Amino acid sequence: MADIVLIYASMTGNMEEMADAIAAGIRSAGGEVVVKSVMDANASELERYDAVLLGAYTWGDGELPDEFLDFYEEMDDIRLTGRKAAVFGSCDSCYPEYGAAVGLLINKLRETGADVVLPGLKVELSPSTEEAEACRRFGSEFVKLAASGAARS
Repeated sequence: MADIVLIYASMTGNMEEMADAIAAGIRSAGGEVVVKSVMDANASELERYDAVLLGAYTWGDGELPDEFLDFYEEMDDIRLTGRKAAVFGSCDSCYPEYGAAVGLLINKLRETGADVVLPGLKVELSPSTEEAEACRRFGSEFVKLAASGAARS
C-alpha cells in the first residue's frame, strides 16, 4: 500500500471539508493518509511519500492563496518522479478563471516529475452532499491508482 500525504489550504473551511471527505475515501478503500494544513508542511516532505494530494482554493483572479505561495516556490527544489499525484480545490464561479489554483498545482506537480493520475477535482465553494460523496470517490479512486505502481525514485 502506498504512503499518501494530503496537504491543503483552507480559509473558510470549504477546503477542509473537501480534504476530510477525500481522506475518508482513501481510508474506506483501505489506504492510510497523513493530512496536513499547508501552514504545517514544507515541500521537501513530499519526497517521503509514494503519493501526493494537494488542495487549494483559488484566490482573487486565479492565484494560489497566500498561505500556499512559499510551499509552491519550495516545490522548485524537489523531485517527485515515480510518485502518483492529484489536486483538488474549492472554486468560485464569480471569478473569470474557475479554479485556476487547481491547474497551477497540477502543472507544478508535473514539473517535479509526479504522475498526475486524476483530473483536478473542483467544487463550487462548499461541497454539497453529492459533491462530498464525489470527494470520497476521488479519494477512493486515488488510493487504488497510488497503490498500482507507486515507487520512489
